[in-house]
Amino acid sequence: MTAFNDESPAGDALRRTLGINRRRFLSTCTAVATAAIAAPVLGASPALAQDRDRGHGHDHGGDVLVPANKRGIILYTVRDATGRDPLATDLPSGFREVFKQLSRFGYRQVEFAGYGQHANAQGGANLESVQGAKLLRSWLDEYGLRAQGNHGFIPSSWPFTVADLDTFKKHLEIANILGMAHMGTGGDPTGSAYRADWDVAADKWNALGEIARREGIKLYTHNHDAAYGFLLDGGPLDAQGNPTRSSGIRKLEYFLKNTDPKVVWLEMDIFWAHVAQYKFHTYTAHDGATREKVFDPAGLVVRNNKRYPLFHAKDGVVNTTNGMGYDMVPFGTGVIDYTTFFSRVGARNYHNPMVEQDNAPSATDPGQSLTHAKIGYDNLAALRKRCH
Repeated sequence: MTAFNDESPAGDALRRTLGINRRRFLSTCTAVATAAIAAPVLGASPALAQDRDRGHGHDHGGDVLVPANKRGIILYTVRDATGRDPLATDLPSGFREVFKQLSRFGYRQVEFAGYGQHANAQGGANLESVQGAKLLRSWLDEYGLRAQGNHGFIPSSWPFTVADLDTFKKHLEIANILGMAHMGTGGDPTGSAYRADWDVAADKWNALGEIARREGIKLYTHNHDAAYGFLLDGGPLDAQGNPTRSSGIRKLEYFLKNTDPKVVWLEMDIFWAHVAQYKFHTYTAHDGATREKVFDPAGLVVRNNKRYPLFHAKDGVVNTTNGMGYDMVPFGTGVIDYTTFFSRVGARNYHNPMVEQDNAPSATDPGQSLTHAKIGYDNLAALRKRCH
C-alpha cells in the first residue's frame, strides 16, 4: 500500500480521487466499536435516504443498519472449507459442517457459488441435482439458514439451445427446493463496451427473467467494475466499424433502462462498484472532449432501489499501485463507508447483504476463511447509524 502525507497537496488529491475523508470515523451510536471507515461516495447527495423500516420486527428498529435476519455470506468466501477433506482435518469441512459454523457465528442467510464440495463430505462431491438440493435444504433448515441466491448457470447461447434451456430450468428447480427467492450469475451480461451488444444482452436477460419469474424466482446479474465503465455509442468509428466515444452513459445503467424491472434484478458488489468509482470518472465525449462524471454507487441503488435485492458486502484498503484503488480485506476492516452506504439506500428489510472476501482462503492458515467470516459477521452486525 502506498504511503502518503495526508496534509500534503498530493495527499489531498489522492483523497479526492478515492473519495476518502480527511478523518476516519467510527460508528459510535453504540458501545460497539467497529473498524475505522471512510466515505468513498464521491458525487453523493449529503442527504441520507429516509429509513422507512423503523421498528418492524426483532432487531429491525432503532439504529441497526442490517437486521439480524438479513445478515448473509456468499459461500465463495469459505470455498476452501466446503472443499476440505473431512478425513484429513478437524476443521469444519463440507457444506453441513460449514453451515453449522456459520450459524454459530450468527449468519442467517447464505448465497451459493455452486454446489460442489469434497467427495468425502456427507452427500458426496456434487450436489447439483434434485436429490442433492433436498439434502442441502435439510442442512440449511437444521441450522436455521436460508439460501437467498446462487451464482450458477446462465445460458451462453442466444437464441437459446434446448440443452441450455433444460439446464437453466434444472437450476430453477434446485433453487426452488433450496427455498431461494433469487438465482443469478457472477458475471456481467456482456463484456462488450458497445451499445448493440448490450441491446442483445438486455433481450436475452428479459427472456431468461420471464422464464425464472414463471417459476417464482428473481433472476439477477452480479457485476464487477467493468460493467460501470462508459458505453461506447458514438463518435468516429474504428476499423471494424465500432464507435469509439461515449455519451457518458454507463453500461450497466443502460442495461437497467432496457430490461424489464419485473423480471431482471441486480446484485451490487459494493467493493467493485467503488473500484469503478476510482477507475471510471472521465470519458471521451462524441465531440472528442474529456468530461468528468464521477460514479456514486449508493446513488445508483437509490435511483433503482427495488432492482437491488442483493449486495456483496466486501471491504478494501487504499492501494493506488494496483490499478483498482483498493486491496480486499475482511469486511469492516477497510475504508469503504458502509455506514453511509446502507443509511443512504435504506429499505433495510428488503436488501440482503452477503459478506464476501475473495482472498479469505489461505495456503498457510487453513482456518483463515472461517475466521474472516466471523470478523465479517461481527462488523456487519455492529453497523449503526451515526449519532448526530
